[in-house]
Amino acid sequence: MLIIGLILFGMLVGAAAQVILGKGGKGIDWTMAIVAGLVGSFVGGLVISLASGDGLAFRPSGIIGSILGAVIVTAGWRWWRRRTPA
Repeated sequence: MLIIGLILFGMLVGAAAQVILGKGGKGIDWTMAIVAGLVGSFVGGLVISLASGDGLAFRPSGIIGSILGAVIVTAGWRWWRRRTPA
């Protein structure tokens, strides 16, 4: 159940990152949402939680870090997708 919860949380955070950056006239890319949410949550949430002194506990600082991490990963993914010819 924990793994399913982490995937769903990552998907929601990734979708929020796409909404924050703008969807570009299309719907939410769920593949990007899952990947960006999981990677951004892990890196951003861990870094912000440890930097704020909360440790590995589930705190608002970790949620904010997760969203910021997902926004950075989503922006990087979009930049890379525009940069390489499809």
